[in-house]
Amino acid sequence: MPVYAWPGQTIVAPGARLRCRVFFPLAVRSVKAAAMKTIVLIDYGSGNLHSAARALRVAANQAKKTREVRITADPSAIAYADRIVLPGVGHFADCAENLRRHDGLVDALIEAVRQRGVPFFGICVGQQLLATRGLEDGETPGLGWVPGDIDRITPGGDLAVPHVGWNAITNAQDHSILRDLGDDPHVYFTHSYAYRHPAESDIAAMTHYGEPMIAAVARDNIFATQFHPEKSQRVGLKMLSNFVLWDPK
Repeated sequence: MPVYAWPGQTIVAPGARLRCRVFFPLAVRSVKAAAMKTIVLIDYGSGNLHSAARALRVAANQAKKTREVRITADPSAIAYADRIVLPGVGHFADCAENLRRHDGLVDALIEAVRQRGVPFFGICVGQQLLATRGLEDGETPGLGWVPGDIDRITPGGDLAVPHVGWNAITNAQDHSILRDLGDDPHVYFTHSYAYRHPAESDIAAMTHYGEPMIAAVARDNIFATQFHPEKSQRVGLKMLSNFVLWDPK
């Protein structure tokens, strides 16, 4: 006679001398794995992926949340993402070209972030790409999600460009991702260009390097930093942990 059991249950069939354990079929395991919430880290050839992935895993653990961090440019993965992170290192025009060169990637990001409101975090050039345009070696269109320009910093005096190293940030708005960072939080910068002329309501944090500079922008379900949270030790991990918990709705 047939014997039925829940997957994983130990049973003894009538008249049998041996116990047996019913295991999850592979398909069931796949469904279970797919149900795990995923942070998608966009791999478009222009980011510091592995250090960002490590930091996101640590941050999720600190937030006491089980999350898969997946490095990919697959539009189908973006469609099921719980959160999306866009890193970026290098030249604005090169990063913009790399992003648009991946078939369906920008459309998938627009559908997820702009239309469905999936929480989004941009890092360094991943922040800059949100602007209307970049002015590095000519004019290159950005995504336009947080309107503004990306232009060369002008700290003046003997201050070097690029701006590389630790600097303090001050909050321009009470944003969930900027909470509980401690007194006088310092983060790690490495950049020659920065946001100019966004709406005042989109400025989340500021820094000072010979002149006031925009350190972070935020709008709706979008948050992005000019600095590198994955390199900013305790403060950066706290921000990423806040991002894992953030509900912008």
